[in-house]
Amino acid sequence: MVRSGLALAGLTVALALLLASPADAAKRPKEMVAPSAPDLLMDGGRKLSFERSFSLEREVKPKRSFWTRVVDVIAGLPDFHYLVSPYSVVTDSRGRIIVTDVAASGVHIFDFEQQKYKFLSRRDARKDPMLTPQCVAVDAQDNIYVTDSQAGKVFVFDANGKYRRAIGSLKGGEGYFKRPTGIAVDSAAQRIYVTDTLRNKIFMMDMQGSVLQTIGKTGAGDGEFNYPTELRLHGQDLAVVDAMNFRVQVFDRSGTFRYAIGKAGDGAGWIFRPKGIGFDSESHLYVVDGAWGVVQVFDEQGQLLYYFGGKGTGAEQFQLPTGLQIDNHDRIYVVDSFNRRVQVFHYYGVTQAADGRKQP
Repeated sequence: MVRSGLALAGLTVALALLLASPADAAKRPKEMVAPSAPDLLMDGGRKLSFERSFSLEREVKPKRSFWTRVVDVIAGLPDFHYLVSPYSVVTDSRGRIIVTDVAASGVHIFDFEQQKYKFLSRRDARKDPMLTPQCVAVDAQDNIYVTDSQAGKVFVFDANGKYRRAIGSLKGGEGYFKRPTGIAVDSAAQRIYVTDTLRNKIFMMDMQGSVLQTIGKTGAGDGEFNYPTELRLHGQDLAVVDAMNFRVQVFDRSGTFRYAIGKAGDGAGWIFRPKGIGFDSESHLYVVDGAWGVVQVFDEQGQLLYYFGGKGTGAEQFQLPTGLQIDNHDRIYVVDSFNRRVQVFHYYGVTQAADGRKQP
């Protein structure tokens, strides 16, 4: 009877706290919601819309049940994960958003549709710990591939987040790569592409991690690199961020140079600190400039079409942006690293109508 009385008393207190006055509730911290930014309107009916930003695990499941909140009051709030120093982002066929976090030594998986969240980490693993996750890619089965710039390896997880293997792990525990950064997976051809930034080359491997060939060498000419970083596959092309040559080089999938976009400078259309890249459904190339806090958009001829962003903390503003991903619906995910969030935009291009007229 005593235990029952204590439990009832505790429940009564919990209910009272949950039903506290608005003044009491106002003292509890709330998530900051950035106001919507105006649409960016362009020629031909094209437009870019800001949709939202996110940074916290609890945003995946914002509505907590009454009894869950009762437990929170009694036992304390759970330790929710949040973005600390996010770097790279990719989306998979399920619509999940996968974000590497350098400072957290792990990978966040946000599934807003299913209201689920998962955090992948191997920091305390005895063998092949994941130390500094850098870039991320997925294959056709939604397996997750993460480069680790410190460990010198590529970590592979299945679609459910279970660790499978490490590519490039040598017998002594060190990694084969000097500093792996960008990664792209060609599931149809069974190929994995990884940039080794310190070696100034790209490794093309089979799915088991055996090296088939390398692409590039140190230099400033066509097909040469000065600290290559991000990779992106688009159609038959492989786009590479050639960071300290201040450009993006485009190859075919066998490694033959095709063309380059960008040059060093601080004017419109020039690239100063290229980071993440991506292509929309109209084959426009998006390049994140980390120094200027903008995303620039180019056509295949290298002409600047438009840009968005700017330094700040509001919607459609960035501080040290890094990764970028464009999904099959032309949603654009930009890792806003120093603001500890991912911002989501939607590009509406021009489609061909049945009668031959173009419409947005």
